[in-house]
Order: sequence, then structure tokens, then C-alpha cells
Amino acid sequence: MYILEHMTPDPITVSSEILLPEARLILNQNDFRHLPVVDRDRKLIGIITDRDLRSAYPSSVTSKSERMLIYARVEKTRVAEIMTTSCSTLGPAATIDDALLIFDRDKVGGIPVVSEEGVVIGIFSMRDLTAAYRKLFGVEEKGSMLITVEDDGRETLMSELVLLLEKNSIPLTRLIRLRHWQEGARIYMRVNTLKPGMVNKLLIRNGYIPLAP
Repeated sequence: MYILEHMTPDPITVSSEILLPEARLILNQNDFRHLPVVDRDRKLIGIITDRDLRSAYPSSVTSKSERMLIYARVEKTRVAEIMTTSCSTLGPAATIDDALLIFDRDKVGGIPVVSEEGVVIGIFSMRDLTAAYRKLFGVEEKGSMLITVEDDGRETLMSELVLLLEKNSIPLTRLIRLRHWQEGARIYMRVNTLKPGMVNKLLIRNGYIPLAP
């Protein structure tokens, strides 16, 4: 699955010259957490997040006089002074797997998507990643359920399961084999059925071992 299919296209961007209160207002009004910072050609030069802004504003435990001084300073501070300039990015050909690796490696919550010329064409967030994987694994499909089967190591096991379900008119939408599970190798099948008990009985009758979570 490609980033282009799940990113937020043409995201709101800001100039590095705007002041922090304006950037904060944009984030709050649009209910998101990341603002790509671009030059006049919409080329990415940085990113500012709600976390950056929270760090810039005074803490609630700060004295009133100190808070007033910090607020006065913040009112005059440009985005350029606190934005992150070494941004992780994704290209148009990137996959959600690429995004997952960046989220895990860099501990970020949103990744700008840029063209080959560095122009911002989208942004991909953790929320987008969650939605993409829900779709990929059919979590919200009507009648969708996950069935786990013990993997006995036979190379033909997956094709046998596919044929068995097709023969019995049970729609199979996803099939995953994990051979290095701490509790033993397993095969995960997502099927569309309103009678999971019938599917388990069919598997047992044909020599397969359904597993509980």
C-alpha cells in the first residue's frame, strides 16, 4: 500500500517568518499536530509541531511574572527559531511499511511527503498509518473475523487452506504466515463469515488445529 493512497494531500503549510501564536492558532483550529514549513516555492525547509509550541510556552508552575515575560517573548518569536530543520520525509513512491520504519526509528508523529524537487505534496501521520493498516487487514469489513491455525511447517499448508475455504464458499480476504512466533508458528486468516464456529469445525474436521488468542 502506497503513501499516496493514505496521506493527507496538499496539507496546510506555513512560512518560517510567521510568529508562534499564529502557528499555534492554525494547529488548534484544524485539530492536527504538525505543520510543514516551506519557502515561497513550497519546498520543505522544516516542520513545527504542537510539542514544539508547548515547549516554547510557559509552564503552569512558572510564576506569574515569569510567565508574562515568556509570553511577551513568544509573541515576537518566529517559527524559524524553533522549527525542526532535519526532517524525516517520504517520497511519492513510499509505502506504509517505509512510514512505519521511520515512525519507529525517529519517534515522530507525522512525516511530510515531498516530490523529487522537495515540494510538499502531503503529510502522513500516525493516525493515517492506523487507518491504512485497518484497511489493509480488513478490520472494519462487515462479517470480518480473524482465525488462527497452527502451522505444522508444510510448504503446501497455505494453499491447502485457501482451497478448503474456497471449496466451502467461505470468503478468505487475508492470509499471513508467521514462522517465528514465541509460542510456535501460526497462520492467520481473515474470513468473512457470520458463523465462526462452523469455520472452526470445518478446519478441525480436515485435520487443522485452530488456536485461541
